[in-house]
Amino acid sequence: MRIRFWGTRGSLPKPGRTTLRYGGNTPCVEVRAPDGTLIVLDCGTGAHGLGQALLTGTHPVRGYLLLTHTHWDHIQGFPFFAPLFVPGNEWDIYAPQGLGQRLDQTLAGQMQYAYFPITLAHLGAAVRYHNLAEEAFELGGVRVTTRYLNHPGLALGYRLEAAGVSVVYATDHEPHSSHSLGAGAGSEPVHLEDRRHVEFLAGADLVIHDAQYTLEEYPAKRTWGHTPAELAVDFARAAGARRLALFHHDPLRDDEALDKLVTTCRSRAAGSPLEVLAAAEGQSIELTAAAVAASASRGERTIGDAGLSPPAPTILIVDDDPDVVRLLTLTLEHEGFHLLSAPDGQTALEMARALRPDLVLLDWEMPGQNGLEVCRALRAERDRHLSRMPIIMLTGKTKAEDTEDGFAAGATDYVIKPFKAAHVRARVHAWLLRSRRTEPESRP
Repeated sequence: MRIRFWGTRGSLPKPGRTTLRYGGNTPCVEVRAPDGTLIVLDCGTGAHGLGQALLTGTHPVRGYLLLTHTHWDHIQGFPFFAPLFVPGNEWDIYAPQGLGQRLDQTLAGQMQYAYFPITLAHLGAAVRYHNLAEEAFELGGVRVTTRYLNHPGLALGYRLEAAGVSVVYATDHEPHSSHSLGAGAGSEPVHLEDRRHVEFLAGADLVIHDAQYTLEEYPAKRTWGHTPAELAVDFARAAGARRLALFHHDPLRDDEALDKLVTTCRSRAAGSPLEVLAAAEGQSIELTAAAVAASASRGERTIGDAGLSPPAPTILIVDDDPDVVRLLTLTLEHEGFHLLSAPDGQTALEMARALRPDLVLLDWEMPGQNGLEVCRALRAERDRHLSRMPIIMLTGKTKAEDTEDGFAAGATDYVIKPFKAAHVRARVHAWLLRSRRTEPESRP
């Protein structure tokens, strides 16, 4: 496969003399498979340059656009991506499926007359829109596997595999836990979702990973949805990846500062075979077949536009702090969910058994039965719905052993307080989508 970076900057375009070498355009990556399949990862301002290049090539253009999510910096280039306006071209556009607005409606939003003079209806190419969850499918000769990322907004990472090589694109992702992975390849994170992330990167020939912050900057940036570059190195090492491209560069980081960050990250990777670089606008990387066995096959799922059907998901909020309940209610009430609340563990168990919610947001420290006891009781239920439904533990307990205890008790996810409301909303969407795809039985 051939990978070319057209935009590497995060959050905001940053053109100018201080960003000449690594680039100032927001995310856009071109991938060419050996069979000619064209895949574009994200459509930030870098898409303008890619679009102009495609106009000079073979026509008509048949391509696939995979969006990690629809935050502005990842779709700013969409109205300026020239191949979308050429009759005869064909584009399939993919993005995470939320529980609300359709993808075409979201993209049309930034092309309303108040913001832009051309609407979505003016696109000349044949454009098809597809909603994605966690799944695997084929695009031409490329196998695509998706995985939810940790960001204030539903986001997906993409793993592309073709001709014996693999590329993982995981931008706008924050570690689920601040606990260190430990030293060296094969180290396992404490948080189960961080382990799933390492599994997603496993053995990749190239990992293009969010690296917006440094470890020094990170304490002030927690819950913003991005990874410190040093921790991106740790993830890639633990996954046994061959090469790491630091990506989504902070708009405040100039070329000189990025040089220093690369040096720091290479030192952190010392003693391992991992190669570290910083993605640079215009840079191309050729990947040839790796001299390793093909990755184990993943379950395939047919994709399409079928949405999630009613009834609306029921969420049980369990916390003895009325301010937390109020915050979570304000966060989720406009999402179309049916919201319930319980002030203590015993009430929560009674409500869960009677009303069978689709997901539980559970505090640890409460009067009577605490969150761990509630979690264990639900996991011991004979009712498979209660024993398997997602339980997101919301707690101020930050020690590694606390996180381990939470998962040992049966928690599905573990979120540290204080949390960002948008983060919780994204996690709720992700776990509801996951559970609906893994639970075949219907509710009575």
